Amino acid sequence: MRGCNGKGMTGMKENRHRIKSVKSGSIAEELGIEPGDELLSISGEEIEDIFDYQFYCTDEYLEVLIRKKDGEEWLLEIDKEEDEDLGIEFEQGLMDEYRSCHNKCIFCFIDQMPPGMRDTLYFKDDDTRLSFLQGNYVTLTNLSDHDIERMIRYRLEPINISFQTMNPALRCKMLNNRFAGDALQKAYRLYEAGIRMNGQIVLCKGVNDGDELRYSLEKLMEFLPVLESVSVVPVGLSKYRDGLYPLEPFNKEEANAVIAMVEEFQQKSLQKGYNHFVHASDEWYLLAERELPAEESYDGYLQLENGVGMLRLLKEQVTDAFTILSAEERGAGAPARKVSIATGLLAEPVLKEIAARTENLFPGIKANVFGIVNEFFGERITVSGLITGGDLIRQMKGKDLGDVLLIPQNMLRSGEEVFLDDVTLSEVQNALQVPVCVVKSSGMDLIESILGVERL
Repeated sequence: MRGCNGKGMTGMKENRHRIKSVKSGSIAEELGIEPGDELLSISGEEIEDIFDYQFYCTDEYLEVLIRKKDGEEWLLEIDKEEDEDLGIEFEQGLMDEYRSCHNKCIFCFIDQMPPGMRDTLYFKDDDTRLSFLQGNYVTLTNLSDHDIERMIRYRLEPINISFQTMNPALRCKMLNNRFAGDALQKAYRLYEAGIRMNGQIVLCKGVNDGDELRYSLEKLMEFLPVLESVSVVPVGLSKYRDGLYPLEPFNKEEANAVIAMVEEFQQKSLQKGYNHFVHASDEWYLLAERELPAEESYDGYLQLENGVGMLRLLKEQVTDAFTILSAEERGAGAPARKVSIATGLLAEPVLKEIAARTENLFPGIKANVFGIVNEFFGERITVSGLITGGDLIRQMKGKDLGDVLLIPQNMLRSGEEVFLDDVTLSEVQNALQVPVCVVKSSGMDLIESILGVERL
């Protein structure tokens, strides 16, 4: 079934796809592949990155060339089930270097970061492979014809694209890249190949709003239905903008104008038989002091990562959580408990509404919501994911926080108990002298955390 032909081919281009680990009981382990070995080729094809690897590994018969740690090369003949995994994990997740962004966008948040933070926070990603794997948004300026051909060949979709504007000259200005306008042609190639896309427009006051936004949405509608959705989000402005392009925040009247244009194009798309297509992020509705759209307006929440529909989804999930509570759990016998909830100013009104509903259903529960002012990045930054441990400590210290302080998971570095400013969760707990509970993303998680139960 599976075999080894001993020493293999030589003279191939040097690759550095070093193996980090081998899954127990896998094909790779059975054939003697070990951590530290290197993958050179599959069925005679050099492997550029993870997508080449995944593509060629789908075949039932493979010839895998491995260089052992001592330099010996093995050509392994493998018969396996279609799509059966070899059980190999590589030291580099993409099997290649990450591609950084060479643009100097006028709205880039990384350029608005203070000095002295950890190096990873200053890395500007513009890697289309991460768009496919992790949902990152890319500008297309890093893509070569070869990259486009591979995306089409491997059907890498959906691809998330930062359009910003469909005016080529204006796009060059916004990205500070003289090739940024030409890069839009790559979106047309993806459209013609039927590669599904999602789009993003970071709206900058006086730059790509108004008539420019209207023009962009009209051009983007030409990509329907391959372009499944477009989000319109306001530019994030920190207090660290010295020497950068002068940008100002939007006001209530301007937010209402953006929403009106979005709704106009939603109706155009619906009339053509498509989905709502374009969506305004939650910030616009809160700034305009308008009710969030109904759940069906979000087309299945295609743009959650851009803050489109996050608060509506939370409200719907909380309603569902309340619906399934038993009569006993709703009764006066529920344990008395006082909790505090820390969040960004953006979500504060919605969380206060949820806290009030919870208190009405559970007489023993008292839930206080605290909107944290972002002193670290500046008061214009209102999302919870950019709140630092230092701001949290300073603004919550000395308050009666009750039995527990709840914070959303996105305040912490992914997979770790560390805030953006490297303050740890344990340091926050020690400073505030209260247990801190990290709440996952769903409304059910929130209600469970407020009530202090593991499951409803």
